[in-house]
Amino acid sequence: MAFGRGRGNKRTSTSSYASTITMVIFVALCVFGVWMLSSNSVIPPQITQGSTRAAVAETERSDVSASSNGNDEPEPTKQESDEQQAFEDNPGKLPDDAVKSEDEQRKSAKEKSETTSSKTQTQETQQNNDDKISEEKEKDNGKENQTVQESEEGQMKKVVKEFEKEQKQQRDEDAGTQPKGTQGQEQGQGKEQPDVEQGNKQGQEPDSNTDVTFTDATKQEQPMETGQGETSETSKNEENGQPEEQNSGNEETGQQNEEKTTASEENGKGEKSMKDENGQQEEHTTAEEESGNKEEESTSKDENMEQQEERKDEKKHEQGSEASGFGSGIPKESAESQKSWKSQATESKDEKQRQTSESNTVERIMDGNAWVLCNATAGTDYIPCLDNEEAIMKLRSRRHFEHRERHCPEDPPTCLVPLPEGYKEAIKWPESRDKIWYHNVPHTKLAEVKGHQNWVKVTGEFLTFPGGGTQFIHGALHYIDFLQQSLKNIAWGKRTRVILDVGCGVASFGGFLFERDVIAMSLAPKDEHEAQVQFALERKIPAISAVMGSKRLPFPSRVFDLIHCARCRVPWHNEGGMLLLELNRMLRPGGYFVWSATPVYQKLEEDVQIWKEMSALTKSLCWELVTINKDKLNGIGAAIYQKPATNDCYEKRKHNKPPLCKNNDDANAAWYVPLQACMHKVPTNVVERGSKWPVNWPRRLQTPPYWLNSSQMGIYGKPAPRDFTTDYEHWKHVVSKVYMNEIGISWSNVRNVMDMRAVYGGFAAALKDLQVWVMNVVNINSPDTLPIIYERGLFGIYHDWCESFSTYPRSYDLLHADHLFSKLRTRCNLVPVMAEVDRIVRPGGKLIVRDESNVIREVENMLKSLHWDVHLTFSKHQEGILSAQKGFWRPETSQ
Repeated sequence: MAFGRGRGNKRTSTSSYASTITMVIFVALCVFGVWMLSSNSVIPPQITQGSTRAAVAETERSDVSASSNGNDEPEPTKQESDEQQAFEDNPGKLPDDAVKSEDEQRKSAKEKSETTSSKTQTQETQQNNDDKISEEKEKDNGKENQTVQESEEGQMKKVVKEFEKEQKQQRDEDAGTQPKGTQGQEQGQGKEQPDVEQGNKQGQEPDSNTDVTFTDATKQEQPMETGQGETSETSKNEENGQPEEQNSGNEETGQQNEEKTTASEENGKGEKSMKDENGQQEEHTTAEEESGNKEEESTSKDENMEQQEERKDEKKHEQGSEASGFGSGIPKESAESQKSWKSQATESKDEKQRQTSESNTVERIMDGNAWVLCNATAGTDYIPCLDNEEAIMKLRSRRHFEHRERHCPEDPPTCLVPLPEGYKEAIKWPESRDKIWYHNVPHTKLAEVKGHQNWVKVTGEFLTFPGGGTQFIHGALHYIDFLQQSLKNIAWGKRTRVILDVGCGVASFGGFLFERDVIAMSLAPKDEHEAQVQFALERKIPAISAVMGSKRLPFPSRVFDLIHCARCRVPWHNEGGMLLLELNRMLRPGGYFVWSATPVYQKLEEDVQIWKEMSALTKSLCWELVTINKDKLNGIGAAIYQKPATNDCYEKRKHNKPPLCKNNDDANAAWYVPLQACMHKVPTNVVERGSKWPVNWPRRLQTPPYWLNSSQMGIYGKPAPRDFTTDYEHWKHVVSKVYMNEIGISWSNVRNVMDMRAVYGGFAAALKDLQVWVMNVVNINSPDTLPIIYERGLFGIYHDWCESFSTYPRSYDLLHADHLFSKLRTRCNLVPVMAEVDRIVRPGGKLIVRDESNVIREVENMLKSLHWDVHLTFSKHQEGILSAQKGFWRPETSQ
């Protein structure tokens, strides 16, 4: 053998000690030659193409085989080995050479040396031929050969270890074998390995179309490690170019070996160690082979030690996770969702170039010089899509309040909005409903104009809100009860749960409806009355800046239980009733429209004319005037209309005015869709949404909508009703086990919450028992699940996060983003999105991100550049979670 000559050349010393070693090698060669004459076995091609160390292993293995196989029987094939499990009970006897004295070994070597010399040349030739054959057949036979090789190497390793016990000193000086101390290392590693593999297998979470698996993170902050959840075995096979199927087979073999006797377990450990070494053989060059095995073994030793430490850390990490109540990691969605995540790794070349450009942008952000203050006229109240002066100046008309609608910049801003001078952390709920810090919203116009109507007053360093309004000067609660008394069927907090308050003012109506278990989407245009929506949000009451102008509002059709307008001054009767028809689109069949305005109870000429036109319009819409009632305390009146629940009235109309919308008009389309003066029919099919009223609150929160049927596939791959329930259980688990205790959030400071990527509203539903409200945002490029959110008694809005959100700066206490940013990366740059997050969150507010590990790392870097305090980052199984808190930092430079 070629290796035999190389090894002999290193032993040229005339000392007796070196001669002893030489004789041992001759013995091995002699036995190998005898075995070659008597055996029909063929050396596996994968061994013959290996490095010098593989050749040594093969030589020693052949020696052992010849000594232990007394009947000269051929070695079993892979199939026979699997069937018979040859190593199950008996690992084989030690070779005679291992127990002979030195004199006996020398004598044996002299007697057999002449016999084996000629056979050595033959073996070298055969080995070279096998090298060529193995290169041609490696792909076809790789898996089978590796299994055979591992079985043979396991037996060989057992015997070699026994042999080393007798000749420790010789092995220390022998550069072709393992250094002293390595044996103990391998034994220690081998003892630990089954436990590690078993723990990794238990930690792996199979893809499933039927079950959503929950895992959690640790309490303590952990360094980000992409791919941490993969087992060491899988990582090695990927590096060596081995398929996962082959690795799977190896794991099955490992499981069988764990069930064997102690001796068989030792074989399995040997297989593991040799496979690690063989996985590195392809990376060695010819020069490294000629340099001997000592350097190679040293490298292997170092790598094995590193892998062992990583496995220990992984095991310790998993134990710590379980101890902290997190379980085994962060939530994992179904296989259907995973497909969309994985597809992002195979994006087109253009998309990769875009991401590279984005990465460069992030790097510039990391320099700390890219963040600057916005230099907008709106100053501390800047809303990019509502304060785009350049776009507003180009408008041809403002007749339909187009200047109050959304006009987003082509390039989303990356600047940061400055803080008002003297800004303080917002007052907690419920105290905030009655007063806020003046310097947080330093506007006094409403106090000057509406102070006598108890909207808002200036009281020292506070702005106070007595709870009144134009139509309820003596308080919102009295007015709310007045409406209930006017129509018992309203049933606040039971039948009526989600309402839209148009022209909300400072949103006192919606703020006090919380006491009746009702949530209101309060809406008003920006700057029509100075900072009214900003006041509402600072008071911790839900509100958005929007106007009923030329486009549909960003809500689905047939979702609001009741729509309210208290002297909102909206010209409902103009333009063929186009604005009232928009309310009709959003109002649930059987729902109510409460109109509390002067035309209802005053007799001025203008009011009488408006009432006449409104009466004709509501009649043509088939709205029934249920009641008109007057509130003596406030001196006002309210008319309550009800939308029909059938199409009977529509079909009986004498005049088709307003006309019915065309059949292909999608009533749910609401993102930048122009208004039309047409009316949508009411659904009549019992399985269609809107044909029946939802069950009463709070039962509707956890009840799958009646119009979700089992034949409809849900977002996570299950039948829709079951998908709905699974999502709810998922978020209850995450909120109770993780969010409440493990991520450093004091929920007593949280009131305004936004779920930036809501699906079924499960996150908001899980927060039901807390004193919070949640704005559920359904992205325009996601499945349209917003009607489901409304059906269960929650509210939300459509939005595109590549644009700015229609809210004031410093509006929310907590933003929650579940796998949002990884999806946005395919459509827009994340830097403006993070600038928008910074704009929306209050100083002292929080952000929770759950996403892919690489995205978590990118978000973390940007947040740190924004001087956010990152409380927790955790990564496992390619998934991560981040919790961070915004501070008061602002850059010193401006645009």
